[in-house]
Amino acid sequence: MITLNNISKSFGTLRVLKNIDLSIERGEVVSIVGPSGAGKTTLLQVMGTLYRPDGGSLEIAGCDVTKLSKSALARFRNEHIGFVFQFHQLLPEFTALENVMIPALIAKKSRSEATRRAFELLDFMDLTPRAHHKPSELSGGEKQRVAVARALMNKPDIIFADEPTGSLDTRNRRELHELFFRLRDTMGQTFVIVTHDEELARIADRCIHIVDGCIEPPAVEAAAVAVPDVEESSVAAEEL
Repeated sequence: MITLNNISKSFGTLRVLKNIDLSIERGEVVSIVGPSGAGKTTLLQVMGTLYRPDGGSLEIAGCDVTKLSKSALARFRNEHIGFVFQFHQLLPEFTALENVMIPALIAKKSRSEATRRAFELLDFMDLTPRAHHKPSELSGGEKQRVAVARALMNKPDIIFADEPTGSLDTRNRRELHELFFRLRDTMGQTFVIVTHDEELARIADRCIHIVDGCIEPPAVEAAAVAVPDVEESSVAAEEL
């Protein structure tokens, strides 16, 4: 599903990712952990095609995305990839339903088709009664579930999530964890999740530990029992 070969990424003179090799299989739920500034968010954004790597190759669903033009890459991203962030990034002037519909409308699908799909996803998230509420009228957990529904709108192969539970309380964190696995089991998506949440890191199918821009070998990963309790919510933190 995702194959990285010798991926590197720098910002100015700072090498953030150093010759990364990684393969992720279809249907895996993979967590990425490590200290702040280690390169986790940058790795996620390179895999999500938001950043182009400086070197190496990145294949997603059999396509070497490093060879795509800017416009072709944007189309590929909208069709194959979904994103969930720590702060839901919902548009405040739109209802939950309208926020979920946005990726389909960008993809030029009909409004009727987008509406039907959005209602299906909101129903799956137990959010049908909140469909016509704006983000300011939703709880934190509800906002994040709307964000997950939006990420699923175009039936992507992969969901990339950057600290998706970081702003949630314990109950909502656990509900979101359960939702990720339920989605994988029912819809078949692959999930790649940057997290400092120890529970999510433990229950993932695989935990990738990154330190100083490099992936630690499995023996070292196994020894890393605790996930550092620090925050990393933006690329700016990676660039310091």
